[in-house]
Amino acid sequence: MREAVEEEVQAMLELGVIERSQSEWRSPVVLVPKPDGSRRFCIDFRRINAISKFDAYPMPRVDELLDRLGEACYITTLDLTKGYWQIPLDPRSKEKTAFATPSGLYHFTRMPFGLHGAPATFQRLMDRILQPHTRYAAAYLDDVVIYGSNWDEHLNQVAAVLRDLRAAGLTANPRKCRIGREETTYLGYTLGRGQVRPLVGKVQALQEYQAPTTKRQVRQFLGLAGYYRRFVPHFATITAPLTELLTKDSPRRVGWSDECETAFRTIKERLCSEPVLFSPDFHREFIVQTDASGIGLGAVLSQEVDGEEHPIVYLSRKLFP
Repeated sequence: MREAVEEEVQAMLELGVIERSQSEWRSPVVLVPKPDGSRRFCIDFRRINAISKFDAYPMPRVDELLDRLGEACYITTLDLTKGYWQIPLDPRSKEKTAFATPSGLYHFTRMPFGLHGAPATFQRLMDRILQPHTRYAAAYLDDVVIYGSNWDEHLNQVAAVLRDLRAAGLTANPRKCRIGREETTYLGYTLGRGQVRPLVGKVQALQEYQAPTTKRQVRQFLGLAGYYRRFVPHFATITAPLTELLTKDSPRRVGWSDECETAFRTIKERLCSEPVLFSPDFHREFIVQTDASGIGLGAVLSQEVDGEEHPIVYLSRKLFP
């Protein structure tokens, strides 16, 4: 444990991300287990967050970003190198980010992960940088997407975005950038050719998920599956037995009924059946179909193309007594 902390501290010192501190503030270091067995170095900023001002700047809606890609023939994705660390901290804020290690007290010189205002700060910056490019580019935090239908125009647009990122002092990780792809991955989805599909790796993780035994595990499963609820008709109705396990009065260890098992398996089967949604074509008419039961409401938005209905999104919600 100590070696892992010291290695991370030394790496951040060499990058100039942290420096030694005389601060009166101190947050604890937490090593969070990762799926591969290693540990992620984190700072528990809960106390500083509790007394920090809330930044209400809105985050983009993922579904709106996906819809904007529409019928794009070429998609470029850029991943900014350690995005948060590219944002300098105000000198007055540095000491508030101090954390303790076996080798002493340090504070950040660049914006760290874990501050509740960090996502809003970063998103505000990205929106300002990309404001001249909103017709063909967008960003969700440090994940930038550029899209278009004409190859030469697309390359010019990519170059324009890169120039403005450079002017702002931001750099992208070339190993994680994908230029001019007809199909690519973005925000957990596979996109291209007018279609949207769940990312194979995420679906595989769902397939391997074991039946939950605690409320926390149920919440984790529903969070993972819920990210792809747009692909599943009647998602809220199907998962109703699982959401019932999360009520305030229910015990921490859940009672796993036959209804829960059926819901659990059905959601996994639906998402593992390689579902495909289509990007909306705003030059065509939309078709909206709705239905309801005693448990929930459902709807599907679609369009007819060459005599065939193409689903764009499935919507659902559970009814409450």
